[in-house]
This record gives sequence, C-alpha cells and structure tokens, in this order.
Amino acid sequence: MSEKYLTDFNSWINQTAQLLREYRWHEIDVPNLIEEVEGLGKSERRAIASQLTRLLLHLLKWQYQPQRRSDSWLDSITDARTQIELAIEDSPSLRSYPAEKLGESYQRARYQAAKQTRINPSVFPEKCPYSLEPTFSRCGMG
Repeated sequence: MSEKYLTDFNSWINQTAQLLREYRWHEIDVPNLIEEVEGLGKSERRAIASQLTRLLLHLLKWQYQPQRRSDSWLDSITDARTQIELAIEDSPSLRSYPAEKLGESYQRARYQAAKQTRINPSVFPEKCPYSLEPTFSRCGMG
C-alpha cells in the first residue's frame, strides 16, 4: 500500500480508513500512517502559530496606524483570536503553545507590520507588548 500513498494520497486515506474499520491491522501501511498522525499535530501547532502571527500583526497595525483602522482589521483580530481559541478547545494540551510561540510569532508580525506599513521596524517594540492572559480576547485592545 506504500505505492498508493505516493501516487494517490486520497485513495490511500480511504483505503486506510476502511482497513481500520474492518480491524485488518496486518494490511495497514503503519509507517505512513504514523507519519500522517504525527503530521496532524504539527499542522495544529502550525495553525496556532500562524493565527498568532496574524493576530499580533493586526494588533500592531491597529496600534501604530490608528488613522487606517478598519472593520476588516477588527474582523481579522477577532477571527485570529477565535481560531486560536477553537484550536485549543479541540486540543487542550496545546493551551501553553501560544505562550511558547509568542516571541517568535511577534518577531514575524513585527517584520510583516514594518513591511506592510512602511514604518521603520525600530518603531515597534523589540519584545511583544501584548499579553495572552486571561484569554486572547483582551490582547492589546480594551
């Protein structure tokens, strides 16, 4: 079944799911299944980090370009918070992950904010000025 994994991923998924339903353990492509299961966890973490960067980017733009504030920025801030909260609801073990990635995500957001706003990067604080506590609903706005 490894060949199918490489040539038709969707078919491989369907076949693997069917084999699991039928308890046909000896026919399952275990190495690739393990890789995919591990990939799910990486994907969840990557999604949280991406949403955190988006949140911080829009908070910076909101703070440093008040004259350009828009409903779309506010929608983006709200959506990023919601997506992070939903990911954590689905996987409570990732509750500390945003805090772990805050510094790294902030540096990405800082760079993107400088590029998008054409504001010198030195204007933005070196360290993240926003808190993640108690939830994301109060990050930098209030």
